[in-house]
Amino acid sequence: MSRIGNKIVTIPAGVEVKQDGQFVTVKGPKGELNYTINPEITMHMDGTEVSFTRAAEDKKHRALHGTTTANFSNMVEGVTDGFSKTLKMVGVGYRAAKSGSKLTLSVGYSHPVDFEDREGLTVEVPDALTIKISGISKQAVGDFAAEVRAIRPPEPYKGKGIRYEGEVVRRKEGKTGK
Repeated sequence: MSRIGNKIVTIPAGVEVKQDGQFVTVKGPKGELNYTINPEITMHMDGTEVSFTRAAEDKKHRALHGTTTANFSNMVEGVTDGFSKTLKMVGVGYRAAKSGSKLTLSVGYSHPVDFEDREGLTVEVPDALTIKISGISKQAVGDFAAEVRAIRPPEPYKGKGIRYEGEVVRRKEGKTGK
């Protein structure tokens, strides 16, 4: 039984949902998102409530059911509130800077690492050690944050690197002398 798939998504005021066959458009105060539903999943709109049903009870359909409901729920939340991730940099000489549409990271390499702004995302650098990524698509925000983090992931011995805010890095003990 899919617990997530059986949840009913409530559409808040100010959000407009349009369905054209399997193509769904969600428009809200922050923007517009599109999603194509798998043909095995059926969408039912009843006023301000949206639910999804699956064609069969096998493992594939149960997985699609939950995924579709979660993606739709994230779309509704994204166009109303938006999503954001904050990255913290830990290390001597590590810093981030934003100039125009370019994010520049100095993280111990012989050269700075540059990222161009992505469409639909807002990148802010409140201070030299913090990067805030926000947007309406949960997937786009998470993908870009993971890309930035992958430049210098946190290492377990000194704890240096780029980490998510609130992420706990398990520290290891170094070599011990005899």
